[in-house]
Amino acid sequence: MVLDRDYDQEVAEIHQEKLNTVGTDDKLLSLLKALRKREADKHGVPPYIILQDPSLEEMALKYPTTKEELGQIQGVGDAKAKRYGQPFVNCIADYVEQNDIVKPDELVVKSAGSNSGLKLYIIQSVDRKLPFDDIASSKGISQDELLQTMEQIVFSGTKLNIGYWVDELLDDDSQEELHDYFMESSSNRLEDAIAELEEDFEEDEIRLYRIKFYSEQAI
Repeated sequence: MVLDRDYDQEVAEIHQEKLNTVGTDDKLLSLLKALRKREADKHGVPPYIILQDPSLEEMALKYPTTKEELGQIQGVGDAKAKRYGQPFVNCIADYVEQNDIVKPDELVVKSAGSNSGLKLYIIQSVDRKLPFDDIASSKGISQDELLQTMEQIVFSGTKLNIGYWVDELLDDDSQEELHDYFMESSSNRLEDAIAELEEDFEEDEIRLYRIKFYSEQAI
């Protein structure tokens, strides 16, 4: 008898092992962080609105030199690649050429995304200004799962106009306080925001306004 083998799982494990062992290009990572700061200053937003650190680290590993390749980087997506991507792919392309780097094309793995249908449904439901409880219940997901998916949507550069719900939960003064915090914060970590704001706000209020903030600042 021959033992059945899960070849898809083995391929995934080999791919992850390559990611873990190759390591990021620290010199390129420094260039990308400096470029992100310049782009953030130009647009008048915190650097993490442009691209988050994990995205830059993966870019310094995979060397995406087109917007299509950049869109495959985790946390980027097609919308953000089109909006912010050109200076970054130009920087990486110049760096690759100047340093005679052979791109690890086998590491650029395209993924359709198993929850793309859910994301589309959420975007359409928000456009129709449906109650959030109705959106979650119609898909049989918890509010936490809904917020997680919404965060993935906006972090990839797609806007969600959730002001209609935020306005029901938070008054103008509260929204102004949260706006000032996220605008001035050097970190995009939710844990940091909760630690700083938990005396005045519930976690769901912080997460929801954070989503609104990202959407408003996505230029």
